[in-house]
Amino acid sequence: MIETKGITKSFASLQVLKGIDLSIKEKEIVAIVGPSGAGKTTLLQIVGTLDRPDSGKLSFMGLEPSDLSGKDCTDVFPQRESFCIEPFKLSEKACAAFRNKHIGFVFQFHQLLPEFTALENVMIPALIAHRNYNEAEKKAMDLLVFLRLKDRIKHKPSELSGGEKQRVAVARALINNPSVILADEPSGSLDSKNKEELHSLFFDLRNEMGQTFVIVTHDEQLAKLADRIIYMKDGMVRSSC
Repeated sequence: MIETKGITKSFASLQVLKGIDLSIKEKEIVAIVGPSGAGKTTLLQIVGTLDRPDSGKLSFMGLEPSDLSGKDCTDVFPQRESFCIEPFKLSEKACAAFRNKHIGFVFQFHQLLPEFTALENVMIPALIAHRNYNEAEKKAMDLLVFLRLKDRIKHKPSELSGGEKQRVAVARALINNPSVILADEPSGSLDSKNKEELHSLFFDLRNEMGQTFVIVTHDEQLAKLADRIIYMKDGMVRSSC
């Protein structure tokens, strides 16, 4: 599903990524681990088009970005809307539209908007994508019910527990039926009980909805549950098993 070839990235004189080759299969749950400063989050941001590499290639579903530019790819991605983008050469606005449709993000700190309810927070990406309001509301409610948040739909983030906030964030990541979920330390701020529930949830979602997950984590328990562990150190992939 996702491949990177020779991805490099520097910040001033510090080279953070030193030629990353990576391959992730559809419906695979992959954990990226390694010490702080290894380049894990930078790599995740580049895969998610939140940042751009200095050099290297990124491909989705077996097509390189240059192959996707200016074509009608609905036949290639029949389960998704058009995937015709070239991530590293798009404007920021176009990159944002691509992320909104095709990538879901879950962060360590849920990043929910405090003035909106759980339902409204989940709906936001769908409304940004100009989906019908009623359809977006129904999909958001269905996701929140699936995630055992039926009784918390009208609650604002300040009225939710840490685990509930993170499940709302997961629902928000799923609202546009993305090809892949990218998670950066998703259980880092949770207690043991909520960690276990979140970890189980990722596998339930893969089984129920066919999601692909790429998870940056320091949590050994979560990493061991993944289909594959990619170990990074000093800006390079040291092993994959």
